[in-house]
Amino acid sequence: MEYKTLKKSRCNQNISGIGHMVQKKRNFAGLSKAMRIGLTVIIIVFAIVGGGTNKTLADDAIWVKTWTASPEPTWTGDFPLPTLLPFNLWNQTVRQKVRVSLGGDRLRIVLSNEYGKAPLTIESVHIALPGSEASAIETGTDTVVTFSGVERLVIPAGAPAISDPIELSVPALGEVVVSFFVPGPMPIETFHWDALEIGHIGIGNQVSNGFIHQPTETTTRIFLTDILMQAPLNTKVVVAFGDSITDGAASGLGTHSSWPDFLAENLVLNNVAVLNAGISGARLLDTRMGENAMARFSRDVLSVLNLKTVIILIGINDIAWPGHPFAPNAPFPTKEQLIAGYRQLIAAAHAHNVRIVAATLTPYKDALKDTPLEGYYTQKGDDLRRQINDWIRLSGEFDAVVDLDKQMASPDDPLAIRNAWQSDHLHFSPKGNKAAADLMTLEILFGK
Repeated sequence: MEYKTLKKSRCNQNISGIGHMVQKKRNFAGLSKAMRIGLTVIIIVFAIVGGGTNKTLADDAIWVKTWTASPEPTWTGDFPLPTLLPFNLWNQTVRQKVRVSLGGDRLRIVLSNEYGKAPLTIESVHIALPGSEASAIETGTDTVVTFSGVERLVIPAGAPAISDPIELSVPALGEVVVSFFVPGPMPIETFHWDALEIGHIGIGNQVSNGFIHQPTETTTRIFLTDILMQAPLNTKVVVAFGDSITDGAASGLGTHSSWPDFLAENLVLNNVAVLNAGISGARLLDTRMGENAMARFSRDVLSVLNLKTVIILIGINDIAWPGHPFAPNAPFPTKEQLIAGYRQLIAAAHAHNVRIVAATLTPYKDALKDTPLEGYYTQKGDDLRRQINDWIRLSGEFDAVVDLDKQMASPDDPLAIRNAWQSDHLHFSPKGNKAAADLMTLEILFGK
């Protein structure tokens, strides 16, 4: 299905996407005692009369996530890849555009200071529909976002913060723009490395501006981790959990061409939200670019409300990184170690009554060849990849298997991805991502 057709057909429908409610605190330290008491009374009164920020949902609705960017900690200069972040934020506005899965008329956003070492102060947050230019918004849709009834937000170290409900109509597969102002100076310690979208940073408080004046660009996600929609109770959620192949690396900026993007388009008419919980560089067993899979599985997968199925495609970095500049001193993993890791994810999913679907690890011959990071592909690593794929296919331990290895392999060389479906011999082209998504049928995802 073409994106434009879907967007047009769904623009007036009120279906939405996924989520879990996260608790937050407000920092009252800067308020006088009288102001604190007065503000508390106002919030209590609003709650009692039904006009406050925690207005009760309709009986047939639920808050669910419709978009996510799995947060990860920044890394230090001893790692080959740059973080692509500014040194800090100080008297600056950050504007970021995202595409939701399911749409709706009421939403919330989540900002995170999960890896921060100090409280994060954000002076103001706005949300709007995008305009036609790079950093532009439709000013008529610009809406102030509050948290616990106030605009100024202080997020404790290690915590997320969820906004009050926002009245804004967003079509399925539509885009929204979130802007926030950081008075700073504030280090950026929680981010998502590969946004596949260009964000904009400008000097001063520009949250309500029609466009960001004299912006610098970023291809990372800063502090913004989730968007929730008010959705029907029967909304289903699928989480795509993996590494850069799932994240959508090398599929193009602003094109919405990852395989989870295409899967979201395939499923939108079935009232199924698809969340992309891929992290470029992620590994099953070890932590560096994002926490290891077992460490983040509860946050990124099991905590998701109305979750029915998780699709996992992870393990290629565990195989390829040891002895490579990414992890020069790491020991090469054994088949048994990787299988034990997969079994932990299976056990955790089944303990939460979640269906778990595995995708086989895809070919990667010539990955990063003729670059400063050459050596990612080895025959030893490929032998282990094929052993793991045999176990995934034949063990019967997953609820279903998507054989991406077989689908993506070149007929001329099964150790390499089909030429038309690869972008750099490791990641998929948009055509390859579409082919991968089309393999994930309703029967595979939800059973008979």
